[in-house]
Amino acid sequence: MLIDIATSEVSLTDEAALAEWNGVILGVLSHGQTAPVHLGKLLELAPGFAMAHALKGLSALMLGRRELYSVAQDASQTAQVALQAGGDTRREWLWCEALKDWIAGQPSRAIAHMEAALRINPADTISMKLSHGIRFILGDHIGMRRSVEAVIGAHGKDHPLRGYALGCLAFAMEETGSYDAAERTGLEGLAYASDDAWGLHAVTHVYDMTHRPTQGIALIDNNLDAWGHCNNFRFHVWWHKALLHLDQGEVDQVLALYDTKIRDEKTDDYRDFSNASSLLVRLELEGIDVGHRWTELADLAESRTEDGCLTFADLHYMMALVGDNRADAAARLTARVANDAGADTEVAKTMRDPGVAVAKGLGAFSDGRYDAAFDALFAAHPKFQTMGGSHAQRDVFERVTIEAGLRAGALNATTNLLQQRIAKRKGAVDSFAETRLQMISDARALQADIAAE
Repeated sequence: MLIDIATSEVSLTDEAALAEWNGVILGVLSHGQTAPVHLGKLLELAPGFAMAHALKGLSALMLGRRELYSVAQDASQTAQVALQAGGDTRREWLWCEALKDWIAGQPSRAIAHMEAALRINPADTISMKLSHGIRFILGDHIGMRRSVEAVIGAHGKDHPLRGYALGCLAFAMEETGSYDAAERTGLEGLAYASDDAWGLHAVTHVYDMTHRPTQGIALIDNNLDAWGHCNNFRFHVWWHKALLHLDQGEVDQVLALYDTKIRDEKTDDYRDFSNASSLLVRLELEGIDVGHRWTELADLAESRTEDGCLTFADLHYMMALVGDNRADAAARLTARVANDAGADTEVAKTMRDPGVAVAKGLGAFSDGRYDAAFDALFAAHPKFQTMGGSHAQRDVFERVTIEAGLRAGALNATTNLLQQRIAKRKGAVDSFAETRLQMISDARALQADIAAE
């Protein structure tokens, strides 16, 4: 058997096929545009390589789109046929089982299979990356860190993929609040892998969470090699840059980034969609008129009201529907989320709590029913983490909850939420928190004046 760049045995026997598989691995780790190209060539050279079919299916599921489930199912069936033909490794079998379990609505079991692969070889970077990626979708930040820390020792200075492993560790450190360690680790990873977009993005998260927008913008601007080659992940990097400019009050630059970078390509990838919809919500919360920009997103969201792959995606579709005042479509989406919540899957569990409450809260906020919006969002707040994504991505839900509380006059509860948000940032007070704290102070002063009359 041959050994791949992740230092693991593969059942491939052709060096040309191995080269394509190594290209797939590097493409996935760097979020590069070349990964599907290499995968296509690999399947031509080695159509019986079950692991390639498993990766095709897992990648389809990560896109979070209902119509791609058939792609994942077809890939899984082909992978199983390949396994039955024999010659596979234990690692390859585990990947195929991971795909089957995720299709069955149990992504946590898919993670367990990836972790089993890592027990075979802790230096297997691509299995680590897939475990990391699925955990990210599930909001399992503690599991992300535990997983990478368990194998980072096997990624020594001579490991060809060390930089990417450090990038994953940096992101997990940031999501678990170890900001200084995350910054150091992410920058070290970039020294090993200059094209590691995930590692660069991890450090950008640090600068966002610790209210250092100038450093974050400079990091992005000065490290084009780390993300310029990316697939649609580059839109997410532009999104981060826009957030940093928004923190500095540079609205014109934010809108320009939205129009020319973040939404220049009108894709229907839920990750691109969430970048756009959450940014428009942030802008509107600051009193910025976003003009016609909701229309394009709402058109896409209407076509996704029956999707139901990920709670995180559904709730960003909801933002666009209420943003463009499409009450009927928003009601359909809310009803479908509630209906899906009755199923016996891991996604349904998240739909049930917090998905239903968040969908209702967003609808109530749009209608100006701030008491109802705050009640729903405040009840859901402890479970926001389970929706998946990052702290930076979920922060839009925090902002809407806080804004609803302010408008509802729930000053004590809103103050507590703001203090929790600040504590998560190790005391850093960004422009959003600063202005809302001032609003609360002004409201309390007004209340005192009225009481004194």
